[in-house]
Amino acid sequence: MREIVLDTETTGFEPTEGDRIVEIGAVELLNHMPTGRTYHQYINPQRAMPAAAFEVHGLGDEFLRDKPIFRDIAQEFLDFIGQDKLVIHNASFDMKFLNHELAAVGLPKLPDSQALDTLMIARRKFPGSPASLDALCRRFGVDNSGREKHGALLDSEILAEVYLELIGGRQPDLVLTPERREAKAGETSGDWRPFARPAPLPSRLTEEEESAHQAFVEGMGDAAIWLKRKV
Repeated sequence: MREIVLDTETTGFEPTEGDRIVEIGAVELLNHMPTGRTYHQYINPQRAMPAAAFEVHGLGDEFLRDKPIFRDIAQEFLDFIGQDKLVIHNASFDMKFLNHELAAVGLPKLPDSQALDTLMIARRKFPGSPASLDALCRRFGVDNSGREKHGALLDSEILAEVYLELIGGRQPDLVLTPERREAKAGETSGDWRPFARPAPLPSRLTEEEESAHQAFVEGMGDAAIWLKRKV
């Protein structure tokens, strides 16, 4: 199962009022494990950066001036995410920006069903508790010391760790996954297989119980269900 943990940075809160995406970061997970593949792109928003947004992510006009516009990176972005699940914190925010940008360049919108919102997962799992990314990092002991400002790729990497904790630990499919993994010191190999016992275990039935069972079976005669054949 492939999933994409994704985050964006923007010029503000409302794409319908002229705000634009300025950074996209994404991390690929395969069977809930990071593969090392990432997607990262700064984007020229073709507008001035508001001071409030600059305080959040530190991406200014001069830095973004020579970056590609969204139209130039849109298909590459879509090719990376494919149709796989998008794991996003506060998914409605990022999805409305992505779909506004995609619609503006004549590309199909992403279906809401493609997004998995970790904010909603956290609120259901810990009702009444803070559910920001920083709060969840503190709860799960995820190191976010490098997060002085918001950054799409860094936040995606942090969110990937938080997401795996939210769904049950950093290897939630350890027992179920068919893929092999290298055994750590003191562990048995991931491809361990059972062997037949050198000697069968002794029966726990007494002779009286065995006799009683045999008499019961014989008493059923030809009416025993295992003697009947399907027509």
